[in-house]
Amino acid sequence: MVERDCPPALNGALPSAGATRRRLISVAATLLVLPVLPRLAQAATILAVRTWPADEYTRVTLELDSELKAEQFTLENPHRLVVDIEGLTISAALNDLVSKVRPDDPYIQSLRVAQNRPNVVRLVFDLKQPVAPQVFTLKPVADYQYRLVLDLYPKIAQDPLIAILNKQSGPDVDDPLARILEDIQRNPVTRADPPEPPRVQGQQPAPPLPSTPKPPPATANRGKQRMLTIALDPGHGGEDPGAIGSSGLREKDVVLRIARRLKALIDSQPQMRAYLTRDDDYFVPLHVRVQKARRVRADLFISIHADAWIKPTANGSSVFALSQRGATSTQARWMADKENAADLIGGVNLGSHDRQVAKVLLDLSTTAQINDSLKVGNAFLDEIKKINRLHKNSVEQAGFAVLKAPDIPSVLVETAFISNPQEEALLRSTSHQDKLAQAMMTGIQRYFTANPPLARLGDVS
Repeated sequence: MVERDCPPALNGALPSAGATRRRLISVAATLLVLPVLPRLAQAATILAVRTWPADEYTRVTLELDSELKAEQFTLENPHRLVVDIEGLTISAALNDLVSKVRPDDPYIQSLRVAQNRPNVVRLVFDLKQPVAPQVFTLKPVADYQYRLVLDLYPKIAQDPLIAILNKQSGPDVDDPLARILEDIQRNPVTRADPPEPPRVQGQQPAPPLPSTPKPPPATANRGKQRMLTIALDPGHGGEDPGAIGSSGLREKDVVLRIARRLKALIDSQPQMRAYLTRDDDYFVPLHVRVQKARRVRADLFISIHADAWIKPTANGSSVFALSQRGATSTQARWMADKENAADLIGGVNLGSHDRQVAKVLLDLSTTAQINDSLKVGNAFLDEIKKINRLHKNSVEQAGFAVLKAPDIPSVLVETAFISNPQEEALLRSTSHQDKLAQAMMTGIQRYFTANPPLARLGDVS
């Protein structure tokens, strides 16, 4: 018999097959009786905390590395908002949130933070007035991770109509808004508010914008010139910075400055006044911008932006109007998609308003509105080209959500490419901001001179 070659055994002879099986069974039995330790839940990490106080509402944002659940309730005498956040422990970032409460915040007096119970942090907001809070979460988008958003709205919604009537009309100017306000004051019980939007479990919706009652007949004002109202819409704001130039200039900041300059020019005219859809650094959803313009019965809507492109060489100013038949160019379609994404970045609580109602509103745009918008846009291009190169020599069109007021000529002005270093420097210049505002002011005057405003429905009997 020939012996088979075998490898030398380590530390003696190799164990038999039976011994190996017995050892494996012993190890398995030992593992079965080991205690199973539960995996401890790891607390979420807070990446950033931000506050956005404004007269309209205050937003508090906690940016986190994971999605968390929060519950909230309010207390009276004194007014407080209590928010319990699961999956958190006290940290330096939470304590930093306390210091971010500003003394001039219209809603928050102070903030207290404590570990209410294991893995649950409690925030207690001491309030200056009663609020209708919204607490919701946002998925990661753009440069943001998960966000827990606390919006503190006043229990009684502020009416844009009241704010815009600060400028009194002259004796020879008919002001239909003043008559509406007088009717509200005389007959407050007849004023109809829109139906309350559906609620999401555990949340209360923000108060809706007040509805506009039908004004009384104005037979005595037929010989007067009508006051014109221009709605100015500085793009982005708050959580949504818009495009950012290479030197750090933010679109939301520069367009607000330009809008304020244009507002001053409009308000200096005896038969015109301007209304800002946002007058500070806070976010306004796209459909709310449209609602505000309609509430103040605007005769013209101008959304002001600062363009950006993937290549820093792109330059020039552009003007856009709405299209119901698709975009007039690839760039126009891309621009509309980018601007329409503002709600995702700025952060909209989709459960706080009736999305179907908003969709119906945005689908009511008419051919007449678009034709008037093109006239406005062409007047703007004629003036803007005197101070800056035009990216396109004609008004472009695409499906911009913010331009879909059905009864208001609406344009979106991309003042310059903030992504272009040379044009970013122009946008930063106060003198160029003045030139842009003056160019738009002249365009407004040219449009209304060539297209005198007709009496609006309800303005005269």
